[in-house]
Amino acid sequence: MKKLGKVKLLAIASLSAVVLIVASVAVAQSVKTHRGQGQRGAWMERGFHGGGAFKQLNLTDDQKAKMKQIRQSFMESNKPLLEQLQAKRQELRQASEGGTFNEALATQKLTEMAGLQAKAMGARFALHQQMLSVLTTEQKAQLDQLKAQFKAHRGGRRGEGGPRDNE
Repeated sequence: MKKLGKVKLLAIASLSAVVLIVASVAVAQSVKTHRGQGQRGAWMERGFHGGGAFKQLNLTDDQKAKMKQIRQSFMESNKPLLEQLQAKRQELRQASEGGTFNEALATQKLTEMAGLQAKAMGARFALHQQMLSVLTTEQKAQLDQLKAQFKAHRGGRRGEGGPRDNE
């Protein structure tokens, strides 16, 4: 009789575990996120990252064409820079592989990468300025409002943060 009780208890425990696993999977799938990035993904979807805020400014077809041309020109002119950065990252990885770490080589590669990253940041700043030059005064004001809303939402910090809607 005791043996039968243990079997029942084990069966109930196993069944409970299965139910809990299925329930947690169902809850996880029901939570809507954007590319698995939670709150941040939702903001990015609304256009507050990577120049997407421009989509909310009701651009004319002419403005859209100019923006596209600016982006294409940027990508073409900066492709060698991005390829150099990728090559330096690979060289840095190779400097630390094989069980031996060459600190001097790693420092050299990091210094080279820092210079390339500074150039890339300058190029992105120039891209942003070119894109802003396409906007009307009203659109620039609207963009400033969108930036202020985003900054207020994230609590003035980079990335996720700030008060949540449910707090």
